Amino acid sequence: MSSPLITIERFLLSQQPEYAKGDLTTLFYDIALAAKMIATQTRRAALLDVLGYEGTTNIQGERQRKLDVYADDIMFKLNDHTGRLCAMVSEERDDWIRIPENYSKGHYVMVYDPLDGSSNIDTNVTIGTIFGIFRVLDDGNRGRLEDCLRCGRDLVAAGYIIYGTSTMFVYSAGAGVHGFTLDPEIGEFLLTHENMRFPENPAYYSLNFGSYRSWEPEVQQYGDWLQTITEPRLSQRYIGSLVADFHRNLLYGGVYGYPGEVNLPNGKIRLLYEAGPLAFLAEHAGGYGSNGKMSLLDIKPDGLHQRTQVFIGNRSLVEKAEEFIRKQD
Repeated sequence: MSSPLITIERFLLSQQPEYAKGDLTTLFYDIALAAKMIATQTRRAALLDVLGYEGTTNIQGERQRKLDVYADDIMFKLNDHTGRLCAMVSEERDDWIRIPENYSKGHYVMVYDPLDGSSNIDTNVTIGTIFGIFRVLDDGNRGRLEDCLRCGRDLVAAGYIIYGTSTMFVYSAGAGVHGFTLDPEIGEFLLTHENMRFPENPAYYSLNFGSYRSWEPEVQQYGDWLQTITEPRLSQRYIGSLVADFHRNLLYGGVYGYPGEVNLPNGKIRLLYEAGPLAFLAEHAGGYGSNGKMSLLDIKPDGLHQRTQVFIGNRSLVEKAEEFIRKQD
């Protein structure tokens, strides 16, 4: 007898804690639908003339690509009217997103990077979507800035979608990290990776050594250590797409690092909707995320688009980064 086909919805309803059921289950399904639409556009980007730049910039000062704008628009339009969210935050928008008054508000806040690694779009390199979900602080309000500016410890769920040779949806609602692969023939995400964990023996380190001269001396020493250790012996793999580098290291073990640089003292990764959700996933997969001095999950953002240094992956490798970096204090 063939094994049962287990969808995200079925898995949540049968395997997850009670708080992850109901509206949160349906919210995952809404995100999965957005992922299918974005995946379709990325597969046919050159044919649909959605490669290249839109002609606008986002709050980060980054030029927006056409697929950035499309992905952000889809995430918004599929979630603004459902009655499951009371607020959203997107990398592509200056301010937090209010739910229109003509729609009922829900119990959750979603923060997201609609298209991580978008600088790789035109060269057909793996990209992704990152999201985190908080429960609203006060159900009596429609949503406020303070509902959005939360530390990662407050997340009730987080995940990412990776658009590569196949499209995968990886999430945690607090009871393990689970991966679903899109079957394009039936248009559904099916369970393929249950209870994902960082392997005990890591294989890779993922840092951009092209920026080595711009790192602090302690980070350079950590980079040197990664290249010379023999137990375990690590290989360098760096794609430059956060989702792709994190996903590979989750499967095979390793550490991803984006430290501060001369012109970017706090690094490039955004705390609220990139580092926090991935650190949540890492911890539920037996790993750890740090800014070099403390857990990323314990940092409360001062602003929606605050940046942070990031070291994330196998706990032993991340704690070694902290050991080097704390020497500068």
